[in-house]
Amino acid sequence: MTQTLDNTLRVLLVDDEPLARARLRTLLGDCPAPQPLVMGEAGDAVAAMAWLSRNVCDVLLLDIHMPGADGMQLAQTIQAMPQPPAVVFVTAHAEHAVQAFELDAVDYLTKPVRLERLRMALKKAEQRMSANKAVEPEKASNFVLIHDRGRTERVPLADIVYLRAELKYVTVRTAKRTLIYDGSLAEFEDRHGTHWLRIHRNALVARHAIRTLEKHHDAEEGDGWAVRLCGVGEALAVSRRQLAAVREALGKV
Repeated sequence: MTQTLDNTLRVLLVDDEPLARARLRTLLGDCPAPQPLVMGEAGDAVAAMAWLSRNVCDVLLLDIHMPGADGMQLAQTIQAMPQPPAVVFVTAHAEHAVQAFELDAVDYLTKPVRLERLRMALKKAEQRMSANKAVEPEKASNFVLIHDRGRTERVPLADIVYLRAELKYVTVRTAKRTLIYDGSLAEFEDRHGTHWLRIHRNALVARHAIRTLEKHHDAEEGDGWAVRLCGVGEALAVSRRQLAAVREALGKV
């Protein structure tokens, strides 16, 4: 994640409606520290990617329904960037919230945007960036930093059974506790290497903890497969795309 400059958050506005971008500019001008600084605007995903190829920003205020590739596709694309900006979706459609947080969005605002909600979203983005900055020196370490209510705790990686993205949060599950990880699955996967297996777009499991692969019925996805892990009781759904990788991992552990 890119860093703040002089206590500012560098912002890119992406919305196909000029009036919507103008309103966001006005609201951002009323936000206190961290002071948002609008670095640029784009009317679609192609223009946004072109801008990001030449510039950097800390936060993307992103509409969903736009001509061509939509905001969800853009958010997915920028995850492959070495230092992707934080994404705050700003949309008139409330029904995409779950999918947005599965893409590691910091927040999801519905139009018309209220100033207080925008301020909260920017604060979350700042907190995400601070947390990422704190853990970056520990990239190759054997623990993960958990930030919770003003307290920071080292949790040994060996204790973690799985991580799962759930709405606004990523939960870290050990055999004894459930914690909140202030980061994304993609960041964790990149930071801590090959000891973790992606079994679903919303779940990472410790390879050593995989116990069984079994038939499973999910209320949302229907009949499929799930893994059971050592130390926890619940079964975690396996996506069809990851099924072969799970079978291979099960044969090696």
